[in-house]
Amino acid sequence: MNRFRGFVIKEFFHIWRDPRTLLILVGIPVAQIMIFGFVISNDIKDLHIAVYDQSQDEVSREITNKIISSGYFILDQSIDHPSQIEESFKKGIVREVIVFGQDFGENLERLGVADLQIIADASDANTANLITNYTQAIINDYLKKLNATHQIPLKIETQVRMLFNEEMKGVYMFVPGTMALILMLISTMMTSISIAREKEFGTMEVLLVSPLKPVQIIIGKVAPYVALAFLDAVLILLMGVYVFKMPVLGSSTLLLLTALLYILMALSLGILISTIVKTQQVAMFISLIGLLLPTMLLSGFIFPIENMPLILQWVANILPFKYFIIMIKDIMLKGVGVAYIWKEGLVLLGFTLLFIALSVKKFKLRLE
Repeated sequence: MNRFRGFVIKEFFHIWRDPRTLLILVGIPVAQIMIFGFVISNDIKDLHIAVYDQSQDEVSREITNKIISSGYFILDQSIDHPSQIEESFKKGIVREVIVFGQDFGENLERLGVADLQIIADASDANTANLITNYTQAIINDYLKKLNATHQIPLKIETQVRMLFNEEMKGVYMFVPGTMALILMLISTMMTSISIAREKEFGTMEVLLVSPLKPVQIIIGKVAPYVALAFLDAVLILLMGVYVFKMPVLGSSTLLLLTALLYILMALSLGILISTIVKTQQVAMFISLIGLLLPTMLLSGFIFPIENMPLILQWVANILPFKYFIIMIKDIMLKGVGVAYIWKEGLVLLGFTLLFIALSVKKFKLRLE
């Protein structure tokens, strides 16, 4: 029994002295519970909205101020013409537009009823529902306090319109997000084991004595996977359109080019991982575990980035998945062109060039 006790104590000390084991046993669970605890939330805050106030009276201004002061919304712009409504949504910042009818305050005071319209960007159906419910609750609270001083009950007739997804189909959100997740994991994993396999099997020597330059070896490793991953992207898009009835309102060519750019970025990241690690096992671990949760939780795929703590928003803004999902949803659901997504495209291109440059720098010209 004493020998067994001593053996168990030895194992505890062995684990305690191994930083990698402690990281897996303690660090990863703590990081996961912190991320899940802060990210998974049904609350909203600091969402950008616009107001189209055709009345410009005291009542409409009071309601607008009440909505803005609630802490849930930020007034991004005031709209002067109906044609600006859809344009503001296509820019990708405004999530809701509140439209006050003409003579809003006068109609409420004289007739006891006034019209108000809430237009939400329903490309993310869950967030659109939350936004409209929060807005209606604020308006109802204002109306309740107003009715406390009136003998005749006043009424605000609210019309809700869901733009870009009138049927509120959840698949409109999940197909672009799932596409980003699948392409990232498959592309990165395929290439991350590429050079790592050469190192592990000892065949790296063949490449090292060849006349090829490091950049040629890197590009040569990536090239075969580009076609395979692009085929996966086409299959996902075809299934989204014909099986799940996803619309493609924008250019199909632009959609495919966006997918190709994202694939190149993911493959370049995989090559970077493979140049750093020494075994296929570690490469696959980083590709799967290291990228799965960030792609799901910090890309805006499931949970709005605006709801996250500021530090997680900073992290989300330096992850490439976010920009691909924005581009793919805007092209498919909003029908936008290059003029609206060129910034996100430049970010993906920048990530691609950065990963390739780092891969070439990390590539060893002689065996260690």
